[in-house]
Amino acid sequence: MVTASTADLGGAEVVLTLGPQHPSAHGVLRLALELDGDIVVRAEPLVGLLHRGAEKLFEVRDYRQILVLANRHDWLSAFSSELGVVLAVETMLGMEVPERAVWARTALAELNRVLSHLAFLGGFPPGADPLDPTGTSARSLALRDPVQQVMEEATGGRLHFMANQVGGLKADLPDGWTDRARAAASDVRAGLPELTGAVLAAAQPLAGVGVASPEQVAQYGLSGPVARASGVPLDLRRGEPYLAYGALAQSGALRVVTRTAGDCPARLEVLAEQVSVSLDCVAACLDVLDALPPGPVNLKLPKVLRAPEGERYAWTEGPSGINGCYLVSRGEKTPWRLKLRTASFNNVQVLSEVLPGVGLAELTGVLASLFYVVGDVDK
Repeated sequence: MVTASTADLGGAEVVLTLGPQHPSAHGVLRLALELDGDIVVRAEPLVGLLHRGAEKLFEVRDYRQILVLANRHDWLSAFSSELGVVLAVETMLGMEVPERAVWARTALAELNRVLSHLAFLGGFPPGADPLDPTGTSARSLALRDPVQQVMEEATGGRLHFMANQVGGLKADLPDGWTDRARAAASDVRAGLPELTGAVLAAAQPLAGVGVASPEQVAQYGLSGPVARASGVPLDLRRGEPYLAYGALAQSGALRVVTRTAGDCPARLEVLAEQVSVSLDCVAACLDVLDALPPGPVNLKLPKVLRAPEGERYAWTEGPSGINGCYLVSRGEKTPWRLKLRTASFNNVQVLSEVLPGVGLAELTGVLASLFYVVGDVDK
């Protein structure tokens, strides 16, 4: 729904409400805009339209059940979302999961990152015909499908994977899975240049539009591809390694992709190049998994799992940026408090800074380049 006030039509400014449907990505967002002609003068993002009270629901579910909620707020990166929560619980319990689970988790997390990045690349340019077989949306779906298949084979799910559990993975990878995962990664690598070329060609008219400065990155707590496109080399996989990322960084498979322009094309360039980096990480993980001897992928847990009394903060590098999990336990089988810090929330807040000066025709392009899922905003 788009509405405008007619009280001031004789003057320079018009108040426009854009939403609550989302014009270019996933979920619902409402934007209150002040326009001077067709130029945005002021923008206010209005969130909460999809709020489901997930953080409160964590308090009445045990440490196995909370994963149902943990992987549903960002439905494009469900594996990464559930991973952050189990890492927080494992850290509080002092657990060391089996080596095979560490490398398998890393491989699956990077495949999930590829799926998320390809989905956002396929959504650009916004408003394009999704049924056009030559369009970016169709190309993205074609590249995502082989990755989606190997993720489904490994986890049993296509969207909400539910693969992680406290202490490792719920099941080992199927026989021959590493070869099929290599083939899926090869398919993505072969088709990525064509998709990237089409996306960046569509983004070139937006050069210099929707710029987020390094100062705004710090002020609003931006992270992930949005921050790195502004020249801020923040990546927890390298800065504070977890899982197998320390070894991947030392081997050269993991590198931090940055740009300095901070505009729409820069953000899309970072996203596209990060797909290649993730594929390199997947290849390295698969080689290690093939070399490891057979072994367990999880720890045997008590029937009733209780975290010791205390508090712990854990954070991971999700596809859209930093995901933080603040866990408070009173020694019971359910969390006393579990607070999520999601990347999408901060990415939405900076709209008030980057949209002024943007024309209406450019608006959805800027929104589509900020890589947020509204369920990840509202939780």
